[in-house]
Amino acid sequence: MDDPLFAALFGEDPREPLTVSELNSDIRGALERQFSNVWVEGEITNFHSATSGHWYFSLTDGDSILKAVCFKGQNFRVRFKPSNGLLVRVRGRITTYEARGEYQIIVESLEPVGEGALSVAFEQIKAKLAAEGLFDNELKRPLPAFPRRIGVVTSPTGAALQDILTVLERRARSIGVVIVPTLVQGERAGEQIAEAIRLANQFNENADDSTSIDVLIVGRGGGSAEDLWAFNEEQVARAIRGSRIPVISAVGHEVDFTIADFVADLRAPTPSAAAEIVARAEAEVILQLRRSSAELVRSMNMRMLVARTEVQALAMAPVFAEFPSILREKRYRIDERISIAEDSVGSQLHKALEKLREVALRLSPVGLASKVGENKRRLGVVDQRTITAGSELTRRRHQMLENAKARLDSMSPLKVLERGYSITQAKDGSIIRDAARVASGDEVRIRLAIGELGATVTEVHEVG
Repeated sequence: MDDPLFAALFGEDPREPLTVSELNSDIRGALERQFSNVWVEGEITNFHSATSGHWYFSLTDGDSILKAVCFKGQNFRVRFKPSNGLLVRVRGRITTYEARGEYQIIVESLEPVGEGALSVAFEQIKAKLAAEGLFDNELKRPLPAFPRRIGVVTSPTGAALQDILTVLERRARSIGVVIVPTLVQGERAGEQIAEAIRLANQFNENADDSTSIDVLIVGRGGGSAEDLWAFNEEQVARAIRGSRIPVISAVGHEVDFTIADFVADLRAPTPSAAAEIVARAEAEVILQLRRSSAELVRSMNMRMLVARTEVQALAMAPVFAEFPSILREKRYRIDERISIAEDSVGSQLHKALEKLREVALRLSPVGLASKVGENKRRLGVVDQRTITAGSELTRRRHQMLENAKARLDSMSPLKVLERGYSITQAKDGSIIRDAARVASGDEVRIRLAIGELGATVTEVHEVG
């Protein structure tokens, strides 16, 4: 036997027995040397994705089963997620799991059989994101009618950027361009594209209206399905959907479709077409302005022609022939009325001057002095009469007052007191007219003509 393993197992020379672990280790070494790089086709069964990120499954052809494992460090390169019943082609190496003495294949490459891995992965990602609603038309935002600044997420050295800049230079020079450079193919391209979209949105958070980005073009030029794959990655799709800036997807040629096309607010068949879309509003407005301007000029020329015709017709009308004579008649009447008005004003002015002279004569210094002297004399007579009348009136009023005083005194009870009478009052001030109202010992007050007396009643006599 040429094989050392079989020679060791079935050789005629007696040897020391091996432990199970030693045997499994030897078998593992022999298998890994013999089957270090093999391809095998089979149907996936018992697929399990562990929390560690490793994939465990089996391959079967209907008659036999081969256990397989694809570790996390390798399966991130696989473009699709395996599932039970899927026929695949696997490349890897055969080894053993020594603890159980089972051999398995360590998967390093995994491809579907019958259709490409990229196509399978594309459909899986598309179905997943569609189920989440990321492609819904309700989420798509309208593009601004007049964008002032656009952002371009693409390779700074690619032909796509030059195509976009050429179109904008030709059709919309007023639009500013912000280039957000990124890889557009390769293993890290998807991560960089998603980060570039987020970076453009962060730029807008700190920018004012004059410098902010109004729309994003995310794309690249044509290439193979492998070259365009970065725009099919889930992280790129979620970054586009999460962008607050409207996004135009412009990847490859018109026949190329990516996940980015489905999730973007608008798909452009090529990068140049995306630039045409952005510049369309400005070009359409300029075209409309030119058309409106030409229509306005035509309308103005027509109106001027009509007006010129009307003026010529009016110039030949009889009214213009009669107008000079009518004008002379009107002028004559105006002159006549002016003359009448001047005569009337002169007459009124003459009367006013006459009245003014009369007033001036009455207000002359000599006349005023004479009138002042006469008024003083009259005022003196009136003043003397007023004094005399006032004195007489005062005397009469004084005499009337003395008469009233005399009559008042004659009726006053005090006059009675002067003849020796008195007024007796009780303690409360009431006048005592009846001796029965007081009793012996009561205090009374006696009012005399001059002064008062306080007294105590010692005897009460009623006069019958």
